Amino acid sequence: MNIFESYIDKIKSILIDLNKRGELIIPETFNGINAEIPPEQFDCDISTNVAMVLSKLNKKSPIDLAEQISPIIKDKDPLIENITIVKPGFINIKFKPLFWTNFIQEIITNAKNFGVNEKEKKLNYLVEFVSANPTGPLHVGHCRGAILGDVISNVLIFNKHKVTKEYYVNDYGNQIINYTKSVYFRIREVKFKEPFPGDNPDLYPGDYLVDFAKNIVSSNSDINFENYDEIVDKLTALSIEQALFLIKKNLKSLGIKHDNFVSEKSIVLNNEVEKVIKFLEAGKYVYKGKIKAPAGEDNKNWIEREQLLFKSTDFGDDKDRALQKSDGTWTYFASDVAYHKNKVDRNFDHLINILGADHAGYIKRISSSVDALSGTKNKLICKISQLVKLIKDNKPFKMSKRKGDYITVDDLVKEVGKDATRFIMLNRSSDVELDFDFDAVKEKSKDNPLYYVQYCYARISSVFRHLSKDLNSEVKIDNYKFEYSKDEIKILKKVSQWPKCIDAASTKLEPHRIPVYLYELASEFHSYWNLGKQQPEKRFINDQKNISPDKLVFLKAISNVIRSGMNIVGVDTPEKM
Repeated sequence: MNIFESYIDKIKSILIDLNKRGELIIPETFNGINAEIPPEQFDCDISTNVAMVLSKLNKKSPIDLAEQISPIIKDKDPLIENITIVKPGFINIKFKPLFWTNFIQEIITNAKNFGVNEKEKKLNYLVEFVSANPTGPLHVGHCRGAILGDVISNVLIFNKHKVTKEYYVNDYGNQIINYTKSVYFRIREVKFKEPFPGDNPDLYPGDYLVDFAKNIVSSNSDINFENYDEIVDKLTALSIEQALFLIKKNLKSLGIKHDNFVSEKSIVLNNEVEKVIKFLEAGKYVYKGKIKAPAGEDNKNWIEREQLLFKSTDFGDDKDRALQKSDGTWTYFASDVAYHKNKVDRNFDHLINILGADHAGYIKRISSSVDALSGTKNKLICKISQLVKLIKDNKPFKMSKRKGDYITVDDLVKEVGKDATRFIMLNRSSDVELDFDFDAVKEKSKDNPLYYVQYCYARISSVFRHLSKDLNSEVKIDNYKFEYSKDEIKILKKVSQWPKCIDAASTKLEPHRIPVYLYELASEFHSYWNLGKQQPEKRFINDQKNISPDKLVFLKAISNVIRSGMNIVGVDTPEKM
């Protein structure tokens, strides 16, 4: 039950009736009309801006229009106790206690669907995230993007959309050549005691390659490691296999599992690049031209030459993009276009890419290519995962023992656990940098948002456990004739905002709204719980060691929302802490 959407629908119906009677002019659409819970100083439950939105069209002041509409709204709804008008024209509605009784009954009886936007058209999404080069373990930078992509997928699934989670394996190009050579030199180090050429800047220095080398040697006794050129293809495949095994292990430690892994190499070898170039040529989206030297860089060695260019400026990019290198081979962009043609051909409604901060400049070109390939504007949605700064003892913190000049996901999870990693990484909008404070995430206080939310659930669980009841079982009440106190209604108002939170997280692809909301709900609950220390009537279990039905369903409603939210975020809800 989305009370805000419900009341907007009621108000729209009233406006349409007034229009039919010639008493009100209404616009073609009702865009901009909303309903919100007003600030606490206003003694009401819901507020709408409808009068302000329509005032200009009707050549009336918002106050005058609000005074015209308000009595009709009240007459149409027996659950409204009173309506007040607040400058500059807000209509503030206060409900009778029965409203909140009906509300809690509905969300308890329809617990599984509470928060789901049933009216929204259900779509088919492809979410591509992580897609780190298969050359080693995932680092902290990948970690935030991985969690962002996973939780975006989870919230879309919660809202009944169909989602495919995909990882694009960049297993083709110079980085793979250099990576394979690095593994080979580690094999020479392990097998023949030859020193690793650490002074070669093209090689990967991480100690994790020693483990890869040992695994390959022990499992492939039939391979002669004396001649690199003879084994390079086999070694490349084995090296990528080792890296992907570790990457999948890293992802599993974060609670992440992809549906698909798509190989760049397979796309290139299947001639999909050539095919997409022909497709673009047929659409007259490519031409032979020259690219000027990038502005603000050292361009002394830049040579303008004629090359195959994609008309990305036709689709909003700031310049056209090269599809071929000077040696005639395809650019990374060309193979990426081919991959996105592959995506488009699989008939998803929307494609979502989660990109690292260093790929922000790549968005325009790849978005323009998808517009061209699909014939649909804005089919591709890109979300940026900004940088993470690790803090310990109020100082930047580095802790990797693997010598790869970065902190691994494995390091992070071992230090603070999966739940803290996921919750805190998601606790701020992905487009701003995040400070991850190791000391804060280990605190057992309200300063640790994960602990505070989990503790809320554990407190509710303790009540059910005391009564020998299962918190996860359905609560059956014969008669919902309850009246809730002002303090309880305050919490129910917060519960009522859960559908709005889900809707915003889903439509705007902003999953950080969920942990923020859960923390706010937990804060409201803890404040109420603590009142019971001084006011026995506010305790959930009375002196007779019983609980009233109204308080039982009240707790159940809160726990349902917290469990739903934590499931979406991908963290546990422990019943004891």
